[in-house]
Amino acid sequence: MSLLLTRLFLSLVLTPRPAAKERGDVPGWVLITVMTAGLVVAIWGFAATELRAMLERALNSVTGK
Repeated sequence: MSLLLTRLFLSLVLTPRPAAKERGDVPGWVLITVMTAGLVVAIWGFAATELRAMLERALNSVTGK
């Protein structure tokens, strides 16, 4: 009896169920993407020269120049 109940329980728990009208949060993801792009543009705008210099220093330290 215990084995039968265990199998029944596992079949109920492990059986995939179709999503019930779950569409996700598309506007939220769009907002996150747009805000991230805005932050990148803002940071790049005032720190471009320093970021470029940091990249050149890092690449030069790897290549040994």
